[in-house]
Parts: sequence; structure tokens; C-alpha cells
Amino acid sequence: MSNVRLAIIYYSTYGTNHAMAEVAADAAHAAGAEVRLRKVKETAPAEIVSGQAAWAAHAERTAHVEHASYDDMEWANAYLFSAPTRFGTVASQMRAFIDTLGPIWAAGALSNKAVSAMTSAQNMHGGQETTLLGLYATFMHWGAILVPPGYTDPSIYASGGNPYGASATAKGEPISAELKASIRAQSRRLVDFAGRIAG
Repeated sequence: MSNVRLAIIYYSTYGTNHAMAEVAADAAHAAGAEVRLRKVKETAPAEIVSGQAAWAAHAERTAHVEHASYDDMEWANAYLFSAPTRFGTVASQMRAFIDTLGPIWAAGALSNKAVSAMTSAQNMHGGQETTLLGLYATFMHWGAILVPPGYTDPSIYASGGNPYGASATAKGEPISAELKASIRAQSRRLVDFAGRIAG
């Protein structure tokens, strides 16, 4: 067991980012990290969610997953965020959670921790890179230590070549074997550097 406590914080409408987060959690466990998998709260009106069968079904399937909290953020010494892009930026549900973290950010509880991010969009050029870069700008404000995957593993190329973070082109199908491999590589890299930072 390493000295890494990893909080994987995700938002998922239809299940892609939840699946990505689970792959990352399994890889982090295998690398020796203690992991908390947490979702952010849904902010869309209940009638909107229930009006879309796939959205409602995913919400029901993951009702058991705990919501992310201040305690999770303070407990962790590493973070992995995963959420879909919306018009070139992160989904508002994730942004809403991040925007509640001002008090613990001001107390320095988010600084000097390794962080990485993943995302998805419906099409290949649907804003994945701008979403990840926007998240990284937020993490820089925290004083966190960015750990993007870069081109450090062959799986990054095989899954589409995004050096900022694993990114899915999500059209309702299961995530590919190539993407799973790149998620595992990103998760292992994050655990490695988080362990080095934690000393």
C-alpha cells in the first residue's frame, strides 16, 4: 500500500464518465492507492432528468455512489476529476461543486496535491481539450500540482492522442479497450507522482 489517498470526483449524465472513473479507480487500487470514488450532485431539475430515459436510468444505477464532500477533498492527497464537456467547458454540475470549495481553498487544503482530469464529448472535436485546460486553470489557482498523462505511454496515442487527459468520444457505446488502457496509464502516473509529492 502506498501513501496515496486518491479522491476520484466525477459527474456523468449517461454513464461514460462514471465508467471512466471506475477504470481509473481499479488502476489506482492496483497501484497501491487508497481510493474514494465520489460523484457530484445533480443540479438539473428532476423533471428534466426523468424526462430522458438514459439519464434517469443512469441516475438510478448509481444512486448508491456517495456524493463528493469537503471531507473527501481534505482527506485526499491526490485528485482525479472526470466530467463531460458542455459547449467547450466542464459540465455545470462539476463546476457547481468546484465553486463550493472556496472555504477549503482559502484555508490551503487543496494546495500541493497531485491532480489530473478526464472528459468526454459526443464528437471528436466537441471541446475535450478546452474542458481539460479549463479544469487545469482552476487547479493552478488551488496551487495543486498538475499531472497530465502527456505522451508517456503508447496507449495515449492508441486512444486518440490527447496529452491533457483521457477523453472519450461518447455515443452511448461502452468505452473502448484503447481508452481503458490510456485511463489506466493516467491513473498509474497520477498515483506515482502523488506518492512522490507526499514523500
